[in-house]
Amino acid sequence: MTARIGVVTFPGTLDDQDALRAARLAGAEPVSLWHRDKDLKQVDAVVLAGGFSYGDYLRAGAISRFSPVMETIIEQAKAGMPVLGICNGFQILTEAHLLPGAMLRNNHLHFICRDQKLRVENAQTAWTVDYEQGQQIEVPLKNMDGRYVADERTLDELEAEGRVAFRYLDMNPNGSLRDIAGITNAAGNVVGLMPHPEHAVEPLVGTGKTDGLGFFTSILKKLVNA
Repeated sequence: MTARIGVVTFPGTLDDQDALRAARLAGAEPVSLWHRDKDLKQVDAVVLAGGFSYGDYLRAGAISRFSPVMETIIEQAKAGMPVLGICNGFQILTEAHLLPGAMLRNNHLHFICRDQKLRVENAQTAWTVDYEQGQQIEVPLKNMDGRYVADERTLDELEAEGRVAFRYLDMNPNGSLRDIAGITNAAGNVVGLMPHPEHAVEPLVGTGKTDGLGFFTSILKKLVNA
């Protein structure tokens, strides 16, 4: 049976179609989910795509966190459903307290768009098992509120528990503490990152590489072996 990956669209979401296409290219059945609908349509995993939901009013992701679909996603994520938050999706996951910390305005106060090198720090999450620890990948990055922050105790816990999933290489594009580009929850089913793997899944677009496809093949492998 083909795994079903749902992608949520909020008002202002930009990259939902890209995420749906990435899921399809990986071999999954992509399913569109609407933010006002609590029904997840029997999907096996959920992607919160990038964009500027609700125009990033108040704080990035702060309003979307209260959308009806998030009530079900929070419940299912705590029960073990795999959830991936990309860029704005990562911001929503922190606002929903499914991941610790917060996302603030880039330290240089400018929107940034570039191809970004990352190092895979945790290759055991539901979304990273097709990578190797220490592997270097390159995917597009585009954000205004991409600076990951947390108190020192939380940062130390993330480091000690191996929950830093990705780290920026060569340069820190937004001032994120400890060069953190992405993190995971303790169970490994919820992952958030600022760069966009869905834009690096076929050679004709994005970086011209397929370094981001591993997120989507990883979740298929994890679901099949579950």
